[in-house]
Amino acid sequence: MAQQIQITPSAPWFRLESEDADWGVERPSDLVRWYAQMLLIRRFEEKLLELEKAGLIHGPAHASIGQEAGAVGAMSVLGPEDRINGTHRAHHQVLLKLVNAVTPLGFDVLSDAFTPEMDEAIHKFMAEIMGLTPGYCGGRGGSMHMRNAASGIMGTSAIVGGNPPHAVGYALADKMLGRDQVSVAFFGDGAAQNGASYEAMNIAAAQRVPTIFFIENNLYGVSTRITDITRETRISSRGAMLGIPSIEVDGMDVVAIHLAMAEARRIIASDGGPVVVEALLYRHFHQSGGRRGSDFGYRPADEEEEWLARDPVTTAAARLRAMGIATAEDLARIDAVVTDRVANAAAQLTETVPGGNALRIPERLWPDPASRDDGILGDLSELAGARMLDHDAMAGVTTERIKFVSAASEALASAMDRDPRIIVLGEDVHQMRGGVSGFTKGALERWPGRVLPMPIAENGFTGVALGAALSGLRPVVEIMFGDFCFTAADQIAHGVGKVRHMFGSGFPVPLVMRVRVSPHTGYGSQHSADPSALFGMFPGWRIVSPATAHDYIGLMNSALRCDDPVVVIEHTELYQREFDVPAGDRDFCIPFGRSHMVRRGSACTILATSVMVANAMKAVEETGIDAEVIDLRSLDHHGIDWETIGQSIDRTGRVIIAEQTARSMSMGATWADGIQARFFDSLDHEILRVTGGLAAPTVSSVLNRAALGSAADIREALLRITEN
Repeated sequence: MAQQIQITPSAPWFRLESEDADWGVERPSDLVRWYAQMLLIRRFEEKLLELEKAGLIHGPAHASIGQEAGAVGAMSVLGPEDRINGTHRAHHQVLLKLVNAVTPLGFDVLSDAFTPEMDEAIHKFMAEIMGLTPGYCGGRGGSMHMRNAASGIMGTSAIVGGNPPHAVGYALADKMLGRDQVSVAFFGDGAAQNGASYEAMNIAAAQRVPTIFFIENNLYGVSTRITDITRETRISSRGAMLGIPSIEVDGMDVVAIHLAMAEARRIIASDGGPVVVEALLYRHFHQSGGRRGSDFGYRPADEEEEWLARDPVTTAAARLRAMGIATAEDLARIDAVVTDRVANAAAQLTETVPGGNALRIPERLWPDPASRDDGILGDLSELAGARMLDHDAMAGVTTERIKFVSAASEALASAMDRDPRIIVLGEDVHQMRGGVSGFTKGALERWPGRVLPMPIAENGFTGVALGAALSGLRPVVEIMFGDFCFTAADQIAHGVGKVRHMFGSGFPVPLVMRVRVSPHTGYGSQHSADPSALFGMFPGWRIVSPATAHDYIGLMNSALRCDDPVVVIEHTELYQREFDVPAGDRDFCIPFGRSHMVRRGSACTILATSVMVANAMKAVEETGIDAEVIDLRSLDHHGIDWETIGQSIDRTGRVIIAEQTARSMSMGATWADGIQARFFDSLDHEILRVTGGLAAPTVSSVLNRAALGSAADIREALLRITEN
């Protein structure tokens, strides 16, 4: 007869409960400090709600009132060098990390005044939430997007589930660079149902990186109770089922949280990490603003009262008095001090309306509207000393014939020799003697420990790469097929594509994404896209599309030196083609923003990309039309070579834009708009666009060919544009 044998998780999974004796073990000065920190958070957020009610905060104010013990207990075991991120509800964690980073050792709130640096942290954070220039991000981040790397705050995310992969990336950088630090991702029960959170946990476990996933389980995602959306409400089970030691703890008890986080650090120190900590706690107010959830009908009032009776601030005050650690006068002094410092910060950011009592924001504190687009990308000064070797400098240079894919592999391996910060992440990159394309062959031969296999989780490992890029590494992410970029679209768009500008710029994001484009191979509609247009929607990306092995080497080397995110679009049709490249040289660069004049002519200008460059040359040869052919190479908003394009149009007066991809996915409309805005007076004919059809390619070889732009299509456009 069949037996049922109980299966238990391979990792420890337990609830940690504190007792009164545990409070007695802690140093009285620590208990007083933790209470003061909880009260500082409480008074800060109460002031925010006042400012919001007065119309002085643009956007939401997601208060964490009721959840202060989680932040304070967590921060009690973190140093300034440890990194954190959070979600849209992160005031409590961010404020405390900022203040702790500048608080003098031995600071006693009962006897010492706040230092100017502590006051500045409160002031600048409040200014950021109000969207003002003195804020840490210049007002661009506001309440939900906050970064201050000097304090270990690497960037909060308003996308639910968006931040856990980043924390894994911080920890991966720490592990690979030999730093003894931990990274903490704070998120809630809602994000714990999100796929990116699972992907992040799984990657962290597989790579054994020092990450703590701190889950604030407050039972509600906006108004949806956890019991409505998951059958297993013990959120720490998510970690245990992935082989991660997991701890459940009372999130209303600051000492219990302290002990749980101390245990998490102990586990990481002995086993390498990661660890999940689930804190059971409660936000007293609605998702945003100062009203209770019961006002909206989704929470019962008696439930709110039960949790209010366990409020971490009031219960901690009662414990301190009962233990004889703090008197009523002491507690009143602490309240007066933190309330005053919060009021002082608000006073610096507001003024009274002349002739009235209402408050307003002084005009001088608002950001300059003219700065709206500043800092999207860097200035490329990091490439100033790079050795450039473009086609026009090849006279007298000895060349050799090499396959595109071999040149790519050799260029990466050479770059990894030069820069130990370069790592590779992707699916199957560590197998088959170089992955599915052979790209990592040279890297595996020399640096196998820096070629990291990833699960089939593009969104997760793209987010990990972003975190690693923000923490000192230069990750190269491989996306096996262009369509898979859409499964990573959250991190491509909301993460990498916006991170620099959103947080006020001024910091590097050195990430390279290799995207293999295979529209001609019969893999069908879900493996055939060129996603260049996706990246083009987010100007925080540089986009390059090399059409030769020479260009690939040069552009990839520039990408690997660049402090901006760069996507390299690789057409697999080019992989086995042979090209001339400088003999024995895999270290030269090609500048971004410069096109390649492949052929000079006078009849018209063909602006082509990728395989359409060779197709354009074929069409010119077949028709005998003296067309000028320009390989755009740099495709992003910042990289279009308008100078060369304009000079060509002045000579020819006619333009064909040639892309292979489906018309709905092409970038040509954007370029046509730019041409008309800049060079309309030089045009003698409407701009013609050559693309594929509307639909994605399908498996049938006949339909596959018909779906793509071709040499025949360019030939037809050439005949049409020169017929009169």
